[in-house]
Amino acid sequence: MALEWYIVRVLTNREERVRENLVRRIKTDALEHRIPQVLVPVERIAQVRGGKKKVTTSKLYPGYLLIQADLGDWEGADRPKQTEDQKVWFALHETPGFGDFVGGQKPPAPMTKDEVAGILQRIEASQDTPRMAVTIKRGDMVRIKEGPFEGFDGTVEEIVEGKGQLRVSLTIFGRATSVEIDHWHVEPV
Repeated sequence: MALEWYIVRVLTNREERVRENLVRRIKTDALEHRIPQVLVPVERIAQVRGGKKKVTTSKLYPGYLLIQADLGDWEGADRPKQTEDQKVWFALHETPGFGDFVGGQKPPAPMTKDEVAGILQRIEASQDTPRMAVTIKRGDMVRIKEGPFEGFDGTVEEIVEGKGQLRVSLTIFGRATSVEIDHWHVEPV
């Protein structure tokens, strides 16, 4: 069998600790070639609070880990065949906080290549450029609190995710005008 990616249930809010315990157990049992990667899928999010930009991390899937592993061959419906396969299985299941594989099948069903690529791409993209946390939705009424349009009220027409900007429709001199404003320059009305 080859290396495949699996999703594993773990204790919520203990993902990093379970990952550390699992990595330590893998090294102790010399199974790095069978379980090379254990990831807590997170993305970086940029937020502006008090006029200062702050970058935080957020878990994509709270209560879950991604594991790249070679689980080996299976004899029957409930247990691995060879001794090293059993060693891998016990290293995983005897780690404190480790739940079970998502899907509940035996042997566990791996993720598809497209699913893995999407998750890994999302993690990597947020490392390069953190995603902007915009709490305002399309159609919301907002008041501009900074800049040349300070004090104007308008309606959000569009959210430009990549830039962290909003396109807001304002009424200036009796005419509707569309302007792009950074999302931290507005507040909900």
